[in-house]
Amino acid sequence: MRHLILGAAIALLLPVAAQAQDAAAGEKAFAPCKACHAFGKNGVGPDLKGVVGRKAGTHEGYNYSAALKNSGLTWDEATLKEWIKDPKAKVPGNKMVYPGLKDDKKLDDLIAYLKTQS
Repeated sequence: MRHLILGAAIALLLPVAAQAQDAAAGEKAFAPCKACHAFGKNGVGPDLKGVVGRKAGTHEGYNYSAALKNSGLTWDEATLKEWIKDPKAKVPGNKMVYPGLKDDKKLDDLIAYLKTQS
């Protein structure tokens, strides 16, 4: 009976595991971001090394817009997801020209990848 219950529990959890964040897929989703961003140095966009948990608009050596500097945001998973999905809606007046990533799975994977770059 225990095996039956355990098997049923595993079967119920499989769809959840299949939807988990995938950092390897996130690395692929990051490819378009490389035009402006890197890990370990500023470019057209700010350095993203250690971005998860960082206060927005604070990375040394990058000239942020006033809108982002004054946003009061901290880059946690939820905030990053909203930002990457639609930067202009999340912080009106910022200077990021990226139109946004609308695919929730790719967003989750991308954020998982960013978390590996601390």
